Amino acid sequence: MTGQYPWIVAFVFGLLHGFGFVGALSNVGLPQNEVPLALLMLNVGVELGQLMFVAVILALIEVLRRIRTEWPAWIRQLPAYGIGGPASFWLIERVTGF
Repeated sequence: MTGQYPWIVAFVFGLLHGFGFVGALSNVGLPQNEVPLALLMLNVGVELGQLMFVAVILALIEVLRRIRTEWPAWIRQLPAYGIGGPASFWLIERVTGF
């Protein structure tokens, strides 16, 4: 089902995170009537940050393409290890309770 309707997974994931943010905002003492605006601004900030990150990565890829057209095959694996390494560390750190 998730393969046919990936938006359901994204919706549930976003909904759970939204509830988590609401709980955190309530814990820091934000008045209840300010929570919707705070969540909206948080989401706008997150989306703008993601767009900026993607723009920087696309610009970097374009610069690297212009520098050299043929790269060794192992270069294609670097992003996966660069992302997977810290992700694995954080997973192990949180599971073991460092």
